[in-house]
Amino acid sequence: MASHRRPKPAGRARVSILTGVAAAAVVLSAQGAHADPQPTKEQVKGQVDQLNEQAEIATENYNAAQAKQQELEKQVSGMQDQVARQQAQVTELQGGLAEIAGEQYRNGGISPTVQLMFSSSPDTFLSQADALNQAGSTQKGQLKELQEQQRKLDQDRNEAQGKLAELESTTQQLKASKEEVQGKLKAAQDLLNTLTEQERQALRQAEEKAAADAKAKADAAQAQQQQADRASRDNSRGDLATGSTASAGSTASSPVKVAPGSSRGAAALSAAASKIGSPYVWGATGPGSFDCSGLMVWAFNQAGVSLPRTSQAQASAGTRIGSDISQAQPGDLLIFYTDAHHVGIYAGNGQVLHAPKPGASVRYEAVTNMPLASIVRV
Repeated sequence: MASHRRPKPAGRARVSILTGVAAAAVVLSAQGAHADPQPTKEQVKGQVDQLNEQAEIATENYNAAQAKQQELEKQVSGMQDQVARQQAQVTELQGGLAEIAGEQYRNGGISPTVQLMFSSSPDTFLSQADALNQAGSTQKGQLKELQEQQRKLDQDRNEAQGKLAELESTTQQLKASKEEVQGKLKAAQDLLNTLTEQERQALRQAEEKAAADAKAKADAAQAQQQQADRASRDNSRGDLATGSTASAGSTASSPVKVAPGSSRGAAALSAAASKIGSPYVWGATGPGSFDCSGLMVWAFNQAGVSLPRTSQAQASAGTRIGSDISQAQPGDLLIFYTDAHHVGIYAGNGQVLHAPKPGASVRYEAVTNMPLASIVRV
């Protein structure tokens, strides 16, 4: 007969163990829930800035590949035209020699010279001195010209094929750079999307305030420069009127002299300032949108100067002044970062005018916000 006795109640020790395990599970679960806290607004901004900088590096690589592709396309087109012309000349020469062969055949057979020509290449024919001596002066001239034209034709064909291969490689590089830019920009946007609308608005307002402060400083520098220029002209006229000259023993301190700026640079600065507020778009050279080097290309073009397409090439487009901002003059190119992947134009008073990054517009900014690599006067 089955037993109906109640089971023994759990002991206190067992209850304590179970309670402890449950508590530990709750703690571990809570720790797991907080293992990956949401990044702060400042952390997101830092990561986005880093991605935008990487995108700009890829953009300049894209610009370089695009410029190279366009140049190679021109070269290939020219070579193909040249090959076609030389092929026509070779065909014409071959036709002339064929007429000679036909005439000789009608008059009693083909001469050994022409037989040799049609049984081997022109190079082989011309290497046979004895056979060449049998040819008439007209045949000699035509065969030599045929040999030279054939040599040029082969050489240009080989060069054109090499350029075509280089063009294909450059096109692949262009595609890879484009995909890299798009990937970095998407990653940056995805990060921004993790913020609330209020946080994104706060970031925009902070950037707008910084740009407004920088513009005010640049405007003040421009007004100060204009005032100094007027004072200099007034002093010059006064000196001419009185005939006064500086005393040789004068002890007055002289200001540090800075090399005069470029009038072309000043004109480019004025052109660039007219585009404040235009959006940054990678690969763009205006007139409605720009990337960093594209803005410089457009602005200097308005001043009658043709700049190369990329920031790296622009770093060698003029006279290097060094990297001391105190030696810079408004209108100088400012090259940033050791790999020269960013460029702007100096606006005076420690401010640079540039197309900063995706999602931003052409604006003034403090030079010290980025590592300055070199100053270039165009």
